[in-house]
Amino acid sequence: MLVQLQYLRAIAALMVVYFHSVLQVPKVNSGFDWQFHLFGETGVDIFFVLSGFVMWLTTTGRQMRPLDFYRRRIQRIVPLYWLATLFSAAVALVAPSILKSTVFDIPHLAASLLFLPWRNPADPALIAPVVVPGWTLNYEMFFYFVFGLLLVVREKWRLYALFGTMTAIILACRLFPVATTATTVYGDPIIYEFLAGVVLAKLYLEKLLLPQAVAWPALVVGFAFLLINETLCDASMRSYMWGIPAVVILYSAVSINFSKLPIIGWLSYLGDASYSIYITHAFTLAFLRVVCGVLKIDIMAHGPVFVSCCIVGSAIGGAIVHELTTPSRWGKWKKKQAAIA
Repeated sequence: MLVQLQYLRAIAALMVVYFHSVLQVPKVNSGFDWQFHLFGETGVDIFFVLSGFVMWLTTTGRQMRPLDFYRRRIQRIVPLYWLATLFSAAVALVAPSILKSTVFDIPHLAASLLFLPWRNPADPALIAPVVVPGWTLNYEMFFYFVFGLLLVVREKWRLYALFGTMTAIILACRLFPVATTATTVYGDPIIYEFLAGVVLAKLYLEKLLLPQAVAWPALVVGFAFLLINETLCDASMRSYMWGIPAVVILYSAVSINFSKLPIIGWLSYLGDASYSIYITHAFTLAFLRVVCGVLKIDIMAHGPVFVSCCIVGSAIGGAIVHELTTPSRWGKWKKKQAAIA
């Protein structure tokens, strides 16, 4: 196992949690310099590059049918996401004031469950599902769909087929005579971040890596430019201004021989639970915001403390959900109980 992938998953998830936590804090008198401290959205770009890397790494050299690939991806992604989506919809129906960016809408709910891009009824300018951070899963599932179809292509041609297909989709969306929600989403070059991860996996398998003396500084520079670029550039330029540093980070990380370093257990575990953290953190943030309101705690006066609680709470909440929803862990628990009985 490449433990650095787990580390990057954890870091990326916590970056996104930090970003959304800061957004909960009012912009005035909160102890935060917004122009400097509002970052972390780029954790998504790390996730996308990682996803492409892992998909290539886990399928190359193996005979895998598209349906088997889809089944594994669905088992990994769908149950928790559907549960979170239905829960959000229920909250929006019975207590609409709790969730800032969600209203109950049947077509929006159906599109969210099917991973289809849809404009958020609460904010028509926003293309996002019921669970707003799930917009990334719409891209993930789209990538899985294309990648799975191309598993029928011979492996030596698969990367070229993937590049050609992605490019054709982007061009078709951009040249489509009428701009639609679908063409806006699938015409975004952000999908090239998945392709970049695939290329990195191919380089890794062919042992075309950075020297150790170069990899460490490159890793630091990659993170530095990721945060600097996020401060200087908006999301319209993310595919290259945020995507390229994410590629450098992953390439540097997999080039480093972490087997000779002590494992950071808690960080590796959070990487394992990163999907649960990512999906559930919006609920944790909403809960903490409501608690502050009930207890009459002035978030504006305690911005850094509130954000710290959001990060820790989201990590703990995500870890609990991960433990409860991981089939292998349930299996081990049942065997243990059977042995006791």
